[in-house]
Amino acid sequence: MTHVETELASQPECWRRAAALAEGVRDKLPEPGERTAVVGCGTSLFMARAYAGLREGAGLGETDAFAASEFPSGRRYDRIVALTRSGTTTEVLSLLADVRGTARTTAITADPGTPVRTAADDLVVLDFADERSVVQTRFATTALTLLRAHLGLHPDTAVADAETALAEPLPAGVTECTQFTFLGRGWTVGLAEEGALKMREAALAWTEAYPAMEYRHGPISITTQGTATWALGPAPEGLEEQVRATGGLWVPGTLDPLAELVRIQRLALALADRRGLDPDSPRHLSRSVILSPSSS
Repeated sequence: MTHVETELASQPECWRRAAALAEGVRDKLPEPGERTAVVGCGTSLFMARAYAGLREGAGLGETDAFAASEFPSGRRYDRIVALTRSGTTTEVLSLLADVRGTARTTAITADPGTPVRTAADDLVVLDFADERSVVQTRFATTALTLLRAHLGLHPDTAVADAETALAEPLPAGVTECTQFTFLGRGWTVGLAEEGALKMREAALAWTEAYPAMEYRHGPISITTQGTATWALGPAPEGLEEQVRATGGLWVPGTLDPLAELVRIQRLALALADRRGLDPDSPRHLSRSVILSPSSS
């Protein structure tokens, strides 16, 4: 098995551990009412967007998500949360240095022995979800599980749904498709974006992601026989019928949305295998982006 296959399959147990950890790190995470920004790069950015949607949607405080390189320097927050699996990403470390003393900062990482340890005021370590893979799977979903549990929004069914996502066959016909669109609503828009990224990274697939209500405003024009449209969570009324009318494959979100992401991770690996690609060595990618001064 590849590293990414092994790590993908370990997610249910990682989620259990993250949910159990949440109460013990409560003082390191945003309190209700705190104005909060969440930052990350790549996969961590999409998890940040999902968390921001969950927290603000639950009425627990204004919550924004940014790529670490695009953080608005003039905007003030009570708390800044940085998601960084490696703890070495240049843009994250630079941002934490820039905001020191202006807001309380928390880093969520898999490796406490990296520069992020001293860059942030508080550190939450998910070393049990660390990965050898370039392509993130379990760290991202485990970090979001921790944050969902901290918000009181981690459902009892999530882990069981993840186990189902790993055990059941992929949706019929989906591996035959050549183009994939992932749709979300609210917090699951970030998950849709991450699903599309996984497919690009591991399988070099043509993928897109949109808020589900926006899909009708142009993107549905590419949908036809041989394409798949996958919903993470409930879809807007009538959208399934519209997609089926184009000849495209409709994949409903029947599991917890985070478990749907696990199904998409499996699809990415299945397509990589069909195309003779090694998901442990994705094209042009490295495990952490560390820029030299002349590159940043």
